[in-house]
Amino acid sequence: MGTTLSFITGSIWLYVLVRFIWPLPCGIGARAALALALFLVAQYHGLIRRFFGSIASPEFPQGILIGLNWVFGAFLLLAMLLLLRDVLGALTFLAARDAGRAILGGRALHWSLGALALMLSAVGVWQAVRVPDVKYLELTVPGLPPAFDGYRVAQLTDLHASRLLTGSWMAAVVAKTNALDADLVVLTGDLADGTPQARADDVRPLGELRARDGVLAIPGNHEYYADYTGWMAAYQALGLHMLENAHVVIRRGDAALAVAGITDRQSVRFGQPRPDLGAALEGLAPGVPVILLDHRPAGAVQNARAGVALQLSGHTHGGQILGAHLLTQWANEGFVSGLYRVGGMQMYVSNGTGLWNGLAIRLGRPSEITQITLRAGE
Repeated sequence: MGTTLSFITGSIWLYVLVRFIWPLPCGIGARAALALALFLVAQYHGLIRRFFGSIASPEFPQGILIGLNWVFGAFLLLAMLLLLRDVLGALTFLAARDAGRAILGGRALHWSLGALALMLSAVGVWQAVRVPDVKYLELTVPGLPPAFDGYRVAQLTDLHASRLLTGSWMAAVVAKTNALDADLVVLTGDLADGTPQARADDVRPLGELRARDGVLAIPGNHEYYADYTGWMAAYQALGLHMLENAHVVIRRGDAALAVAGITDRQSVRFGQPRPDLGAALEGLAPGVPVILLDHRPAGAVQNARAGVALQLSGHTHGGQILGAHLLTQWANEGFVSGLYRVGGMQMYVSNGTGLWNGLAIRLGRPSEITQITLRAGE
C-alpha cells in the first residue's frame, strides 16, 4: 500500500510541477524551493512511515495533524482544479484558440486556483473534524415482523479514534448517539487507529454507549493494522459485543430479528479468521430476517444471495470529496454512499462518522451519525 500511495502522489506532484510551479513568474530558485516543499507534502505519508513507524496512526499533536491535512488536501485539490482547467481549456481551444489559450495560460486564473485550493482544503478539514449531524432514514425490511415495525438502529462507523479525533470528540459523538434513545447501536468497523494502549483514552467514551438491546460491533480493516487480538479484548471490555462471524437474535415476544456480523477481508494478511457469512448465520432459524454488519459494501451481491434482508456498511467515507468520490465508487463495486437495492436486499452505506487521520478532508460528502427506523413491508 505504501509504495503504491507514494507512486500515485509522486505522479500527481509531477503534474502540479509542470502545470503550476514551472509556469510561475518567479526565479528558478523560488520555483525549485516550492517544488521541493510540495514534494515533501506529496510524500508525507511515506516520510511518516519511514521515520515515525505508522502510516495508520502517527502520534503527532492534533494541531500538527490538522496542519498536515490542510496542506496535503490543498495539494490534491490543486491537482484536481488544474486538471479541470486543462480539460476545459483544451476543449475551448478546439472551438476558439484565443479563448483556449487564455484559460490554459491565464496568470490571474493560475494564482486563483492556488488560493482556491487552500481555501477549500481549510473548509474540508473543518468538515472532517467536526462532530457529525444525525442523518435520519426509514427502511422497509423484507420479512420484518410487525413487532419490530418502528425499531430504531443507530449506526456509527469509521470512527477512527486517533490523535486527530480524540476522546473529547468521541465523547461528543457518544452523547449525541445516546440522545437518540435507539433500540440498538451498531458500529460497523474502523473504530480506532493505533494500538489499544495509545488509544485507551480516546476510545473509552464508547463504553458509555447505551441502547435497549445493547451495542453490537464488527472489526474493519484498520483493526488489523496494530493489534487485532488486543483490540477485540479492549472493545469487549468496553461493553461492545463483537460479532466475529457470529449473530445474535433479538426478540419481541414471539417475533425474532437476527443481527449478524462478519470480519474484514484484511484478516487474511494477519492470520485472523476471514469473513464467513455461512458461519455467521449458522444455527439461525429459517425465516428470521437478518441485518448484516459488513464493514465493506463490496460483496453485497453475494450477501443478498445468501438471504440477508438489510446490510449496513461503511469503509468508503462516502468518497470524501464530491467528484473524486467516483474513484471510491469504482473501487467498491459501484457502492459508495447511501441506500442501494441489491437483489432482494437493501444496503445502506454510511459516509462515516469519522475518517482516517491521513486524509482528513470532506467536501460535499458529510460525516454522519445515522438513525435508521425499520419498517415492516407488505
